[in-house]
Amino acid sequence: MESQVFALFPLWYAAFLLSLTCHEAAHAFVAHRGGDDTAYQAGQVSLNPWPHIRREPLGTVAFPIITFFLNGWMMGWASAPYDPWWEDRHPRRAALMSAAGPAANGILFAIAFAVLKVGLTAGWWTPLSQASLALDHLVQPGPGAPAFVEAVGRFLSVLFCLNVILGVFNLIPVPPLDGVSVLAGLFAPFRAFYQRIRGYPALGLIGLIIAWRVSGPLLNPILGRAVSLLLYP
Repeated sequence: MESQVFALFPLWYAAFLLSLTCHEAAHAFVAHRGGDDTAYQAGQVSLNPWPHIRREPLGTVAFPIITFFLNGWMMGWASAPYDPWWEDRHPRRAALMSAAGPAANGILFAIAFAVLKVGLTAGWWTPLSQASLALDHLVQPGPGAPAFVEAVGRFLSVLFCLNVILGVFNLIPVPPLDGVSVLAGLFAPFRAFYQRIRGYPALGLIGLIIAWRVSGPLLNPILGRAVSLLLYP
């Protein structure tokens, strides 16, 4: 079992780092296109993970490793800096910037879904029974499939599940998640409230606790439906 955990770590970390890098690069790119070059000047309009790791080494390296070997799955975070003055001056652009991260996760999910679906149709993989499903194990190699198909299926399973989780979790409308900035950019009454409270760091911790509490009942049916559409249409 320990050897399997170590074997799965590179697949998990590759999918995790790809997902976080695309999420933050999307924030940075849309902000740059909208007139805020803060993240662009930090080198974060890039799919190179290094600028994101350098900014948040705890969330992109240490915490994912710890949570993986403790729990068998990864948690972590990254961030792209932005100018609050720009956010206040251009709230709709800021809303697009905030929505871009979860949108990038949606694209990665769609890619993983499409590749897995093609592979299932072609017989490269077959579905696992519902009792055997795991975040990193949605499919198994089909009869006669080459050995590398197992690793690819595991990687795509992580990419599939992780990006559903990241996309939905980040859209929960509490600080410091992206959903609260999207609402603030689109609705003026909420914007005024958000501008008053965003300077209190403790609210970020409270928001994360709230998001963690509600994420299970929110995510489980969404992820379950996504898996059912993939494996048992």
